[in-house]
Amino acid sequence: MSSALPLPAPKRFPLAAMLVLATITFTAITTELMPSGLLPQISEGLNISEAVAGYLAAAYAAVIVVTVIPAARLLARVPRKTLLISLVLTFALSNVLVGLAPNFTAAMGGRLVGGLAHGLLWTTVAPFVSRVVPADKVGKALAIVFSGNSLGMAIGAPVGTALGAFLGWRAAFLFQAGFSLLLTGLAVWMLPQVRRVPDAVRPSMRKAIAQPGVKSVAVAWPLLVLAHFALFTYIAPFIREAGLPDYAISLSLTVLGASGLIGIWIAGITVDSRPRRSLIITTAAIAVAMILLPLGGRTLPGAMILMTVWGAGIGAIGIYNQAAILRAGREDRDAANGLTVLTIQVGITIGALYGSAVLVLAGPLTVPVAAALPVAVALVITLAGRRHAYPPGPKERGWSEPELKEPVSQH
Repeated sequence: MSSALPLPAPKRFPLAAMLVLATITFTAITTELMPSGLLPQISEGLNISEAVAGYLAAAYAAVIVVTVIPAARLLARVPRKTLLISLVLTFALSNVLVGLAPNFTAAMGGRLVGGLAHGLLWTTVAPFVSRVVPADKVGKALAIVFSGNSLGMAIGAPVGTALGAFLGWRAAFLFQAGFSLLLTGLAVWMLPQVRRVPDAVRPSMRKAIAQPGVKSVAVAWPLLVLAHFALFTYIAPFIREAGLPDYAISLSLTVLGASGLIGIWIAGITVDSRPRRSLIITTAAIAVAMILLPLGGRTLPGAMILMTVWGAGIGAIGIYNQAAILRAGREDRDAANGLTVLTIQVGITIGALYGSAVLVLAGPLTVPVAAALPVAVALVITLAGRRHAYPPGPKERGWSEPELKEPVSQH
């Protein structure tokens, strides 16, 4: 059971609060990705190799996997608004520690602090949204909030990299810390309170996993993330092997981030009315785009078109699956959401390793095709999850698709 009850449904859609939450997710993604664009400067500044500097990014994801579930349980009784404000302050602290770090060990400590906040943020945001927004507007709200993810990729990380180039990498992290402090003030002012239930129990992961449909979403969604990072991590070797100019690397990152916003917008329109059909079409489109990249991606226009489809699809699937896990989790939705945060981080880690193995064993041009394989598995799970994991929405009752029946024994 949740540790909070929703306030009475607001008469108006809380747009300002959703924009603040979107800015918070933007800050989280920007903080996560900043070291990737500043590795040369960080390695020089801390007198370490670029490979070692890369651990600042890897450790961020690793600490999420290790801490997200116990930390979420430990802080289950903390009021959600208070927790969100504390997490934004923790991002500020993390960036200050990295920006002022005298050595690699201190910088790593700062990144571990940020990773802890990052994992807790994703277990908190979606359930918070579902409690302060009318039920028929949750999809729209999630689309707004998680647009911060794509903006972080499309704008936040490149701007952080540019600041590092002009002002130094330490200034870039300190600037991000200052931005987080300003955001804290907005959160205090704009985010609504959520009432607590004094005798509520802590979220139970065991009960969440037992809910029909939760396991399907907790596997299918990370498979899509795994596929994305398998290709995204090694997009530069693919572009060079395809014979495209070097500037296509930065262009592709911008295209992926910008098209992700388009996907989020489309998902926001369809997630409350046609979630099943939209997710099936989106997942299939991602698979097709990845399969066609080795052939169609040998020209710049062809590569950008296919990456637009891929990026828009990745932006959209987050909204569809976030709504699906909250629905499947029922009264244990907080724990179910925490489960997906964990499995998604595992997917990110495995995705990078999977892409690396394919790159070494078969070459850069095969990475997109290899990435399409877990997408295909996710599509099968989605088709099979009609009853509990991915049921039809109110405007698609009676819509049929090639259906794989779920074994009754699983439910």
